[in-house]
Amino acid sequence: MPCHDNLDESRLRRPSPRLPRRITIISARVGAGHDGAAAELALRLGAAGFAVDRRDFLDLLPAGLGRVLAATYRRMLTWAPAGYQRLYTSAEHTARPGPLLRVLFRSARRRTLRAIPSGTVAVVSTYPGASHVLGGLRSAGRLDIPAITYLTDFSVHPLWVARGIDAHLAAHPVPAAQARARGAVRVTVAGPVTGERFTPVDEAERSAARAAFGLPAGQALALLVAGSWGVGAVRRSAAEILACGAAVPVVVCGRNETLADELRADGFAYVRGWEADMPGLMRACDVLVQNAGGLTSLEAFASGLPVVSFRCIPGHGQTNAAALDEAGLAVWVRDPAALGGVLASLVAGPLGERRRAAGLALFGSGPGAAEVIAAAVDERTVRPTPVVRPGRPDRPGRPDRPDRPVRRGARTAAVGLAATLAFGIAAPLAHADDMFPSRLATAAHHLFERYEL
Repeated sequence: MPCHDNLDESRLRRPSPRLPRRITIISARVGAGHDGAAAELALRLGAAGFAVDRRDFLDLLPAGLGRVLAATYRRMLTWAPAGYQRLYTSAEHTARPGPLLRVLFRSARRRTLRAIPSGTVAVVSTYPGASHVLGGLRSAGRLDIPAITYLTDFSVHPLWVARGIDAHLAAHPVPAAQARARGAVRVTVAGPVTGERFTPVDEAERSAARAAFGLPAGQALALLVAGSWGVGAVRRSAAEILACGAAVPVVVCGRNETLADELRADGFAYVRGWEADMPGLMRACDVLVQNAGGLTSLEAFASGLPVVSFRCIPGHGQTNAAALDEAGLAVWVRDPAALGGVLASLVAGPLGERRRAAGLALFGSGPGAAEVIAAAVDERTVRPTPVVRPGRPDRPGRPDRPDRPVRRGARTAAVGLAATLAFGIAAPLAHADDMFPSRLATAAHHLFERYEL
């Protein structure tokens, strides 16, 4: 039987000096970019002397809706990309999440508080949904430690900016400016967070890497990536790279084994599934062709690889491509007829030299994300939070109801409502205010909280 006692939030307010300083990082297994940034931040903060705890935001959502959210998002990208693009574009003009997302975020607050260990001095989010939950807790006075967002995308969708967040960290001035324009506070350019194995190589090291991967020694190689899910027009892109004659495609399909089988059946010689040694594979290639603008692009910059955005996936894939192009970091090829010339110039021309230099310049000598987070913890320069009146954690000032058995009908109704919500979950879709009636949102919030699904 679920317990409805008040959550002891005092443990989050002032950590005991006898406990080690802890930082909690909340990410989400939606693709690999959010988790990749979280993993590297954890390593860097650990090296700085913090104890780091990682949580997955999808596990903090009620009724197993996190799994549904990820699956729905993936299916929309795969089966209905045009529709997803329309929804994403329409959501860019909204100032806040729609009712569906708001009720989900409110329902995740209690679980999020419980996921933060005693002695935690800051919480870092690498996923926009987690940022909204943390911002809501900060605004409500239920979390008295800094909540910081690390922007993993190079373009900033409105969902990235949550009220109540204390600071936003960006990889470059372009996303930093977009975040400020959307109302983000304390925006700092802290550079990318990529693994230390992603570094430039000389020709001898490149030749050794090609031999290790069984790749041809005397041809230009274009590393074609499509994220951990292997989504987008990958087969078409590979065919166009091969046809233009400027490079031989080396395709990484992520966990999409069906795509890998199709490419091999198409006759492509260099096809890989999930690649555990991406640093080594980048050392072997001359240029990266990508369609999402996520963490892999940043890893390519660190490796000294010029980057091309081509046949980008809807939503963030296209806005990231535009932002990378604006920043002078990656060429966005919109016309397939121009692909061959761009690849040739990037592999062995002046355009490639300029783009390599611009990419490597991202990793300057200034303070990185871990240093900025540590400084925020040390300074404690965060606004005071309001006092919470006695009562339920989610409804200050209202008395708790006594525990009572969960009736089977009520739980069935809650699960049924959760299933109904699940069919529409996707960040852009949930922004539309007219797609989720307010009474249904209120009922959903009550059921999720009352029965702790």
